Amino acid sequence: MKHKTLLLMLAGIGVLGLMVLFIGPEQIESAIQQSNPWYLALAVVIQLAIYGLWTERWSITTSALNIPIKRRHLLPMLLVGLAINNLTPSGRGGGEPVRAYILGKYTNSPTENAFATVIADRGLDTFPFITLAIITIITAVLYINLPQWMVITLIVCLIVLIIAFGLALYMSINREFGDRVIRWFLRILKRISSKMHSKVEQRAINAVEGFQDSMKVMITDRKVLLYGIPLSFLIWGLEIMRVYVVFIALNINAPLEIIAAVFVISTLIGMIPLLPGGLGAVDGMMILLYSYAGIPPSVSAAATLVERLISFWMTSILGVAVLPYFGADAVEKMSQKL
Repeated sequence: MKHKTLLLMLAGIGVLGLMVLFIGPEQIESAIQQSNPWYLALAVVIQLAIYGLWTERWSITTSALNIPIKRRHLLPMLLVGLAINNLTPSGRGGGEPVRAYILGKYTNSPTENAFATVIADRGLDTFPFITLAIITIITAVLYINLPQWMVITLIVCLIVLIIAFGLALYMSINREFGDRVIRWFLRILKRISSKMHSKVEQRAINAVEGFQDSMKVMITDRKVLLYGIPLSFLIWGLEIMRVYVVFIALNINAPLEIIAAVFVISTLIGMIPLLPGGLGAVDGMMILLYSYAGIPPSVSAAATLVERLISFWMTSILGVAVLPYFGADAVEKMSQKL
């Protein structure tokens, strides 16, 4: 792990630690001690079910491109990608190239095909997120009494996300536009690096064209959209339900719409490439927003710590644990990302 990532992780933990000290460790500990272990176990089960559904959704895109791989092999690749997303300050995107690399190597598939399945998988995730984000902003205005600057920031972030998603989708399916973008990007690289030459440029253009062909195949596959999008909504629903169950475990019957709003806003904050997995920023934002909604700070902090232990730390530990299964090359690839 590089020193920069380690320092950022320590910074995130430090921010969270300061909030815990400010609220009161004894009050937080008391709230956790009074929790119902059966509901906490249910939250863990929900998280395990989410892993399975994520794997199922990825298998839809791999099947569309006829990549021969079973779901039980996709699951550890998925966990590795999730762990890297959690541990790198890359806007939750550092794990995608690594799991595409592992998929391509494991199945002997073209890199552009493997990468296209990963991008399509993340694209399916964007549809419910945008929908939930719109509902969240309305809910935040009506129920959470957020400051005006925060509401404006959320609206701007949502607009940027929609524009970025639209451009990425258009670039993926429109060859002429994609070629123009990649040639513009390569011209910039030429100015920065003297090592760029025509063979590298042509290889990059060919890779983008192969990626675009793969994306077109998946977009025209009705199963990808008709099965993948509803599955993505189900996954998001279960993630919100996991947080809701954690609150029930702490004997707090928080409104589901408030939990959903806080979860979506925190996820949006976690996409900002400052801290690994939004560490510290996400946790702090969740505690702050729950407090805005009228939930006691000690309970908000306890619920956030427990929820992040399940969704963030458990996922990271599992991903790192299965990484050696894919060999030294995968470990080296991950170390380059960290």
